[in-house]
Amino acid sequence: MLAWLFARSTGRRFLMRVEDLDRVREGARDRQLADLAELGLDWDGDVVSQSHRLSRYDAAIAELHAAGLTYECFCTRREIQKAASAPHAPQGAYPGTCRNLTPDERADRLAGGRPPALRLRAGVTSFTIDDVLHGSYSGMVDDLVLRRGDGTPAYNLAVVVDDAAQGIDQVVRGDDLLSSAPRQAYLAGLLGLTTPTYAHVALALNEDGKRLAKRDGAVTLTDQKALGRTPSDVLGVLATSLGLAEPGEVVDLGILLDRFDPARLHREPWVVRLPTPPQSP
Repeated sequence: MLAWLFARSTGRRFLMRVEDLDRVREGARDRQLADLAELGLDWDGDVVSQSHRLSRYDAAIAELHAAGLTYECFCTRREIQKAASAPHAPQGAYPGTCRNLTPDERADRLAGGRPPALRLRAGVTSFTIDDVLHGSYSGMVDDLVLRRGDGTPAYNLAVVVDDAAQGIDQVVRGDDLLSSAPRQAYLAGLLGLTTPTYAHVALALNEDGKRLAKRDGAVTLTDQKALGRTPSDVLGVLATSLGLAEPGEVVDLGILLDRFDPARLHREPWVVRLPTPPQSP
C-alpha cells in the first residue's frame, strides 16, 4: 500500500513484480494479487514474474564474467559465518575465502562435488545511495552472490536487472533491505544501468514487536474475510497503523492518497494491531 501511495502521489506508474525465483506454493501468486486488488490497489501494465526472465539474468552474469568481475565460491554457509566472525572482519561481509584460489585449490574444491556459487569481484568496500526517508546512506559492499550453487540467480542481481528493464526510478520497500541498496546500486553501475532512488520504510510488526508473519494468525486478506471482515476494515487497520486514519475510521485509498505525506511517515516500526476475532455466541 505504501509503495502504491508513493507512486500515485508523485504521478509515477505503479508496477507489479512477482519475485518467485524461490519455489512458491501453487496458487500463492494469484491469491496475493487478488488480495491487493480487493484492497483497491491497481497497477500499470502486465505483472512481471522473475521466473520467466532467467535469460536476462544469465546475460547480465555473462557480461560481468566477460569483464573479469566474477569468481566461483565453494564456501558453505557455516564456513562463511565462521570466517566472518574473525577479528576485524566487517560484520556480514563475505570474507573473500575463494576470491584468489590457485588452480590447484580450485581443482580440490571441484573434486569435493559441491557446485560452486558465483560471486561478484567487487572493487569497492562501500557505496552511497540516496533515500527519500534516510537521506544519503553509505553501506557495505562485498563480493555478493550473483548465482547460487543450484544455478538460481541471486535476489540482488535479479532486482537490479529488473528495475532497469522496467524503467523503475524509485524503489519502495522495507528498511530491512536498506543495507542491500548500496550493493545493488554498485552492481547497477557495473552493468551500465541507471540507479533508482530509494524509500526504505519501517517494517510492520506485531504487538510483540516482531515482524508480522503468518505465525501471527489471520494476516492475509483471505484470513480476515473468513473472520467476517471486509477489505475496507483491513484497509482501516493498515491506515491506522501508519497514522493515516483514526481507529475505527472508514477510509479508502482516495482518502489516504489525499493525506499521504512521506515526510510524516513514522521512522520507527509500525505496529499492526489486528482486531480480535469475534467471539462465537
